[in-house]
Amino acid sequence: MSNSENVEKKIWTEQERLKLAAKLDKELDEFIDKLPRKKYEDGWPEDRWEEEMAKHPFFMKEPPKPGDELHPLFEGLQKLKYDPEENEPEDLAVSYKDDGNFNFKYKNYRLAVISYTEGIKVKCKDPEINATLLNNRAAAHFFLKNFRSSLQDCELALKLKPDYDKALIRAANCCFEMKKYKKAVEYCDILLTKDKENKTVLDLRKKCTNAEKLKERDERKKEQVAKKREKEEKVLINEIISRGYNIEGGSKGNLSLDKLEPCFPQLVHNRVYLDENSILVWPVVFVYPEYKIMDYIQEFSENQTFFDQLSVVFEYPPDWDDQRKYKTDQLNIYFETPQKKMKHVEHGTLLGNILKCKEYVIRGGTPSFIILVKNSPAEKRFLEES
Repeated sequence: MSNSENVEKKIWTEQERLKLAAKLDKELDEFIDKLPRKKYEDGWPEDRWEEEMAKHPFFMKEPPKPGDELHPLFEGLQKLKYDPEENEPEDLAVSYKDDGNFNFKYKNYRLAVISYTEGIKVKCKDPEINATLLNNRAAAHFFLKNFRSSLQDCELALKLKPDYDKALIRAANCCFEMKKYKKAVEYCDILLTKDKENKTVLDLRKKCTNAEKLKERDERKKEQVAKKREKEEKVLINEIISRGYNIEGGSKGNLSLDKLEPCFPQLVHNRVYLDENSILVWPVVFVYPEYKIMDYIQEFSENQTFFDQLSVVFEYPPDWDDQRKYKTDQLNIYFETPQKKMKHVEHGTLLGNILKCKEYVIRGGTPSFIILVKNSPAEKRFLEES
């Protein structure tokens, strides 16, 4: 037996153990205090530690948005996750699908569309994964109200997986939103062959059939209104031609309604029309060269005289007539011929009689007349310049 084995082990009391521990703690503190001081510069700034922590991949609560500065560790993890050299196409597609699902869960539908699209671009050979990516992207498009894009994705998913119920019901809803009710019913019928008691599908099918009936009814009404309008327009054109009115750009053979549309914005909703007595009612413009302003008469019947209309216009003095000289019996009326000559119009003349004159041309669907004060300097000057 060696000497070391003959040494009797020391038995420590609790008090001795505590004393030794205190001594070791003191020696450690003294050792640390003697170490050289150096400022730690790699930590997060005190005033921004929460912001920096939120950027760290281990602590961030939301994914980075496009354009955000990425943490180096996040970039590394991202490269590891999405690097085509490190991952199989199927793994990449699933990663993008998971990202899309995460964004979809938090209603970031546009980001979800981007993620699913990246997964589809991978072109993995698993039709199940591709069908899921297309169906999920269709769901994101649906919530963005991109119903056309959503339907296209559903149709592509169904080519890969014809019995895909989620794609079928979404396709039916897209068709409903796009008012393609017959197509929506077709999708519903496919689903009902699997489960004819499916209440959701039955309700949707009923909505589609009712909407289709209303759509057909509205289309019939529109067709009837269009036919009626077409008939009325033909009658209107025939009445104008029968009176011999001269329409600029139109002749007996090619007169159309577009030649009768008022060119003035103030009269755009006041095109000539036939009243219940087959009298033509025109929009008319009165021009006042002295003040360079106009009056827009919305309805001037061809059986009314100019005196009738002027009496209404000047029943009360207009604001611009500060000298109160524009009074019905003190006014002269003129129109300009195609040869740029001025023709005088008597107050008691009917509008229809003037419009029948060979020298009068209706331009822009709106007859117009010039109004001047009798024997005024403005009238003399205007006639001399004309």
